Amino acid sequence: MPQELLVVVNEGAGSTELAAVDKAVEVLRRVADVIVVRTADLDALGAALRVHRERLTVLAGGDGSLHAAVQLLFNAHLLDPGRPFGLLPLGTGNDLARTLGIPLDPVSAAETVLDGRPRTLDIAVDDTGEVLVNAAHAGVGAEAGRLASGWKPTLGVAAYPLGGLVAGFSSEGWAMDVEVDGVRVHDAGQPILMLGVGNGRSIGGGTPLAPNAEPDDGLLDVVVAAVHGPRNRYAYGMALRDGVHIRREDVRVHRGRHVSLSVPEGAEGFRVNTDGEVSDLVHHRSWEVHQGVWSVLVSGSARAVW
Repeated sequence: MPQELLVVVNEGAGSTELAAVDKAVEVLRRVADVIVVRTADLDALGAALRVHRERLTVLAGGDGSLHAAVQLLFNAHLLDPGRPFGLLPLGTGNDLARTLGIPLDPVSAAETVLDGRPRTLDIAVDDTGEVLVNAAHAGVGAEAGRLASGWKPTLGVAAYPLGGLVAGFSSEGWAMDVEVDGVRVHDAGQPILMLGVGNGRSIGGGTPLAPNAEPDDGLLDVVVAAVHGPRNRYAYGMALRDGVHIRREDVRVHRGRHVSLSVPEGAEGFRVNTDGEVSDLVHHRSWEVHQGVWSVLVSGSARAVW
């Protein structure tokens, strides 16, 4: 049972979220010594992690908070599977929490911090040094994320499907070559609607992009959706919502340790959404799995939460 905890809260959390964190902290303080630190930026987060290194870190946040903490520790060569994170889900997405079966209610999640077991997990690292904790995707999904970012404050999780609808019917697709473990699995001659790289299973607050992904198997699930025509795109969107899109003939799933995307010379670039953050246009992106390098406290009977 953890005895000394550091609870890290994003300074930008709303009043409702902060009230939920306060209740969760009350649960933790019944059996543990708890320090709560509010951080406004990466520098403050890094300082909190360094100063309180001896404490078990409990992140009050979503995939972005996990991504930031893992990135900082990875860069400092301090990521250690023997020092698990606790997680109190906040925000709109919480997709890795869903994959890990962590309760989305922060108070229930606090019980998991106290009674849970560490689950050792993988990350992927791209060619720029950015970590991937949950999932990355390019094409319509990244465009949807870019559009949804402006709508999240008012629409919440509903911003993601709306962004997907707008992006899905306004794009002609993206020309990409896709390689998995050095083997070309898709040619740029056939435009891609959506390309997913899953360590976790879902994106956008529960959309099961890679429904069979396991974040500790040493492999990334690569979902290639070469879907054409308005009718097929609509059907794909409906199937994606239920996680049955991988049964379609125009969708292929590959698994591997190394994934590479590129566009032909002179072709338009693509954006990549990594753990909820959308990049500028790029012409190449690759990822390599780092297996078993961190861990999160999960329930002993954890199941995916959708």
